[in-house]
Amino acid sequence: MNLNKLFGLSRSVSLGRNVFAPRVAQKGDCLHHFQSRRFIRSSARSLTYAKDLFLGKVNKAEVFPFPEISKEELEELNQLVQPVEKFFNEDGGYKTSVYYCVFVSLLRAFSSYGILIAGNDSQKAKYLPRLATGEHIAAFCLTEPGSGSDAASIQTRATLTEDGKHFLLNGTKFWISNGGWADIMTVFARTEVVDKDGQKKDKITAFIVERAFGGVTSGKPEDKLGIRGSNTCEITFEDTKVPIENVIGEVGGGFKVAMNILNNGRFSMGSAGAGMIKRLIELTSEYASTRKQFNRSLSEFGMIQDKFATMALNAFVMESMAYLTAGMMDRPGVPDCSLEAAMVKVFSSEGSWICVSEALQVLGGLGFTKNYPYERYLRDCRILQIFEGTNEILRMYIALTGMQYAGKILTGKIKEMKKGNVGVVFEILGKKLKDSVVKTVDFGLTGKDGVVHPSLTESAKMFEQNAAHFGSTVESLLYRYGKTIVEEQLVLKKVADVLINLYAMTAVLSRTSRSVSIGLRNHDHEVTRSVSKQNNDANIKKIAQEVIAKRAYVCSHPLDRTFRHV
Repeated sequence: MNLNKLFGLSRSVSLGRNVFAPRVAQKGDCLHHFQSRRFIRSSARSLTYAKDLFLGKVNKAEVFPFPEISKEELEELNQLVQPVEKFFNEDGGYKTSVYYCVFVSLLRAFSSYGILIAGNDSQKAKYLPRLATGEHIAAFCLTEPGSGSDAASIQTRATLTEDGKHFLLNGTKFWISNGGWADIMTVFARTEVVDKDGQKKDKITAFIVERAFGGVTSGKPEDKLGIRGSNTCEITFEDTKVPIENVIGEVGGGFKVAMNILNNGRFSMGSAGAGMIKRLIELTSEYASTRKQFNRSLSEFGMIQDKFATMALNAFVMESMAYLTAGMMDRPGVPDCSLEAAMVKVFSSEGSWICVSEALQVLGGLGFTKNYPYERYLRDCRILQIFEGTNEILRMYIALTGMQYAGKILTGKIKEMKKGNVGVVFEILGKKLKDSVVKTVDFGLTGKDGVVHPSLTESAKMFEQNAAHFGSTVESLLYRYGKTIVEEQLVLKKVADVLINLYAMTAVLSRTSRSVSIGLRNHDHEVTRSVSKQNNDANIKKIAQEVIAKRAYVCSHPLDRTFRHV
């Protein structure tokens, strides 16, 4: 039955470990020009790539070719990055400061993102400059003692004053990063709103709250397992007087603001996780090359090489997913990429945990001591599966969002089947019989008008078959469970896992095709790395040996260009 097939498919591409993607058919510097090259800011369109996979469709125009930026934009980015690199290389002190900086920068960006995406011009002009310079620190205040994943159940309340010029804010927020230091906070509270029918209802509103408004008290900092350099505490608001000008968006529209902040912040975990793994590769490869056991270097042992292949593969996939998603998000019109961002977060957080664990295993007892930074990586990494939405909640969101999308389109067919409509029944049975007999599926990724490099044809075909099978399985699940699918969490988990890996495969195919087509440095290594490491010992050894030889992550940056690539 399809459930068994779905289980098999979800296991064949285990999250964060065995990346199921391109298999190279031919190597070389074969310059394969795309018919058109899409830049990050190319055209406005409704993005439905991930949702269409639930229908067994591959909307290749949304994800091929891989996003890129112009030379001028790349030069501008390099100018911004160089001073930061110089600071940490020459003045930053401990090398782990870079890792700490990643978390601090994520927290700051997250805390001010509400003003950036939903604030008006006056709010942006007033608050963003001081936040950008570091003069002020921001905090994002959503979670409460009684509401964690269920954000809609918050109890903090904002009451409009009699003169209609202020809101009085009362309530307590929990687990607030920068809570003891923040000067400016994005706070979510219940407000009374009159709907179109004249009925009074409680709806969530987002506010910009300054500590200087008064009535703001920070609790004792939490003594945490990891990210101990960040300040985390509870914040209490007692009759805090907030001007109505500090409402973000509209009164009653705060839940949407909160979800947009969370959704759009998750994708950054891919690049953050990849950066962490790259640093771990440098540290552990040096150790594995110099540490001798049984008269051989650790790096010569197959199971140690397997760990380096795991780290390299995961870093590559995380980075590919993050940059593909970033390219989607940078298109005009602020497209909804919440599904893609959630998938990046789940894959990257779990992949990071696996990679840190593998690195510590290479280091042995050395990795377990506090004299070295490795145990800190492990402690800091664990939170990634919890904050910005737990991975369990996100898996349900990923699966149910896609199921809802497919359900709306397939509703008519499913109803007719349940009524016993003979024509529809034979149509579906015929399709299933055809799928079981015909082994080839063609979504146009390869061939004359294909978007995937010819050397990746076998992998592209493999992806197409999995995508088609996923769509037919989703249809069967909707027919079997109907609306009760929402209660089948174990089934939904498998659905989410398959979709996450299909998106990962997409990102790797798209990125690798671009690299080979423009002759990017180390593209042959990139292609080899793209192949599933499951049951492929030759590739495990090849990837590991190249990484260990250079003591570093080998692939080029996703934004890199070549001189002939205009």
